Amino acid sequence: MLHYPAWKTALVLLICAAGVVFAAPNAFYSTVERANDARAAIEAGTAGPEAEAEAEAWPSFLPSSLVNLGLDLRGGAHLLVEVAVDDVHAERLDALWPEARRTLRELRDQVGPFRRVERDGEAELAIRLEDAEAADIAVDALRELAQPVGGGLLGAGGPDLEVDAEGRNISIRLTEGAIAAMDDRTMAQSLEIVRRRIDETGTREPTIQRQGADRILVQVPGIGSAEELLAIIGKTAKLTFHMVDSVTDAAGQAGPNQIKMPDAEDAGRFYLLERDALITGDRLTDAQPGFDSRTGQPVVNFRFDAAGARRFGEVTAANVGRPFAIVLDDEVITAPNIREAITGGSGQISGSFTVESASNLSILLRAGALPAEITVLEQRTVGPDLGADSIAAGEIAVVVAFGAVLVVMFASYGMFGLYANIALILNVALLLAILSLIGATLTLPGIAGIVLTIGMAVDANVLIFERIREELRAGKGPARAIETGYERAFTAIIDANVTTFIAAVLLFAIGSGPVKGFSVTLGVGIVTSVFSAIMVTRLMVAVWFARARPKTLTV
Repeated sequence: MLHYPAWKTALVLLICAAGVVFAAPNAFYSTVERANDARAAIEAGTAGPEAEAEAEAWPSFLPSSLVNLGLDLRGGAHLLVEVAVDDVHAERLDALWPEARRTLRELRDQVGPFRRVERDGEAELAIRLEDAEAADIAVDALRELAQPVGGGLLGAGGPDLEVDAEGRNISIRLTEGAIAAMDDRTMAQSLEIVRRRIDETGTREPTIQRQGADRILVQVPGIGSAEELLAIIGKTAKLTFHMVDSVTDAAGQAGPNQIKMPDAEDAGRFYLLERDALITGDRLTDAQPGFDSRTGQPVVNFRFDAAGARRFGEVTAANVGRPFAIVLDDEVITAPNIREAITGGSGQISGSFTVESASNLSILLRAGALPAEITVLEQRTVGPDLGADSIAAGEIAVVVAFGAVLVVMFASYGMFGLYANIALILNVALLLAILSLIGATLTLPGIAGIVLTIGMAVDANVLIFERIREELRAGKGPARAIETGYERAFTAIIDANVTTFIAAVLLFAIGSGPVKGFSVTLGVGIVTSVFSAIMVTRLMVAVWFARARPKTLTV
């Protein structure tokens, strides 16, 4: 065993060297972070004049992956928001009205005249017939509009609508199963869209998770304020395209098939638009900030999918010469005249944009529209001073633990303890390198995991060295004692570390937030500890023994 093959020696040295190289950027954290941010800004076209100098502060050919600092270390923004799921129920019933109207029109000879009745505060679609005796026919026809909850082939969840009649009045409501399924879809979609919007900003490792029936917790390290975070995720970003009937002022009234929308830039200007949107933003496949080729002003360039491009081409071809309003969150961003059919499936949103606002709008459009508005229940900003204190305290804990372990190991095992200490240093480097490469987030519990790893890392060496002592006391020679010590300690080392690794995996799978941070550092630390204790120390002992050839051995 003391003969170490050349290939194995090269592999261990290569892994250790890679660990040191990839862990090194964390020693220059702020410099590397600024360089990474500057390069990202340059690629996105939003860089300032100082970006080039910041990007060159850390050479691009060197590794630049960093361990992400969590909210408790780096500071950032904390938001707890509530999703207005009730609005989604109302939208579903509103969207049902055209189908119900078409169904009843086909039976006009049997049901007679009908109209929709607005009922404030009630989640139902109310229809009033002129002939009460036709209610049963209308109810049977409207029940055909129901779909199985969840869209299953067998409809195991039951219908999503319930239709009742009382005299001339017909009520269409969502069933409890439909409401539950719709709420789950709304929350899942909101979580995904919030995550995509934050990811688009390049922010590292946010915490985004559902809380309760209709709430979302968002924690983002590195954001300057909760208001800045809310500006990114708080907008619904619902984009629609409508034909413009006329322009009016605040006193103007919308007709029965019109909606009145304010101009985003002129507070006294309003547009009367066709109520039905000709195309919606869910047909967008891409949106990017850019600059107008004629004016040089910031704009947002967008592109539709195949169906959206076809519809966009048909609409513009049929309405050449008419103004076409682009509506974002119930405001008319721009209303240009259609000069010719736009058949390429792409277009441009212009307005009083800055480079930053054009970039933010493109992020919102790419991520998609939130299915419902969100209301902030709790917001706070965690200052960097608290994070700095936490980092300082964590550094002290690591240094004290590290120093104590080094002293005890050297005092207990002499030269072999020195080898264990060198392996321990390399172990920490490997741990930081892996955390950097996988983009893990380091929190206070994560620092606790590192301290625990330092203590556990030498445990394997203690088992090995004590086993070597036993073999020496049994009268075996140095070479045989070392060989037997490593062989017989191997099983105990693997058993102990595998059980701890299983615990770390379970913590990661079941836990959330800080618990996951602890489990990641613990799990990775176990892997690096076993490698450093078994492979690195064996290599150093083998090299020393091949050169010294001692006749006696003291451990």
